[in-house]
Amino acid sequence: MANKVLDSWALVAFFEDEPAASQVEEVLDQASTSQHRLFLSAINWAEIYYSTMREVSQEAADRHAEIIAQLPIEIVGLTEDLQLARQAAIYKARHRLSLADAFAAALAKEKRAELLTGDPAFRAVEGEIKVRWLKPKT
Repeated sequence: MANKVLDSWALVAFFEDEPAASQVEEVLDQASTSQHRLFLSAINWAEIYYSTMREVSQEAADRHAEIIAQLPIEIVGLTEDLQLARQAAIYKARHRLSLADAFAAALAKEKRAELLTGDPAFRAVEGEIKVRWLKPKT
């Protein structure tokens, strides 16, 4: 069973029914049938929540949080050993990544997972982690 990590970009595309939404939905369907494990950093969860709250409303952010809770996604927080935080800090210091993106990359590295995104910022770490580029269906 392969591991996969979603970043905020992927879930926002799913929620806003952007062209890449069908690819995210396919990955979610596969995770629901145990074809792979699907992870999301708690930092990326927070990014989705605050960006939805800012751009739409707190009610919409709460709805997205409820939907995420029902999806076959494991939310990964920080542990006492801070290894995930350390790796994210290294990515943040070495590359032009947002803090949330650095956590998504660190989680992909920790879980030996493929990171699903369409955010070009991840090109900076493509040599260190496996990135699956979500693209609009044509």
